[in-house]
Amino acid sequence: MNEKTYPESIPYVVHEDHMCRMERTIKRLWILCIIIFVALVGTNAGWIYYENQFEDIVITQDGKADNDGNVTLSGVGSGSIYNYGESETDNQNSQTEDGR
Repeated sequence: MNEKTYPESIPYVVHEDHMCRMERTIKRLWILCIIIFVALVGTNAGWIYYENQFEDIVITQDGKADNDGNVTLSGVGSGSIYNYGESETDNQNSQTEDGR
């Protein structure tokens, strides 16, 4: 009743062989992970390229003219204020909200 049973010891050669096999398996798994990562980045880049060729954003907005006949549109784009007038100097972008 007091006997202890130990697992049968395995030879060192078998252990070495098993460790070599596991090292090869781990190396293959790392290579597979790198290939999968490269494929993921490639497919995402391809999908972004494909979707960007259809991206045409057109914003139309009606503005009211002041007494001089100039039309001021605000809030178009990224916070810019555009003034459209009758002469060449009036058609230039006169001011933006961020000071550029």
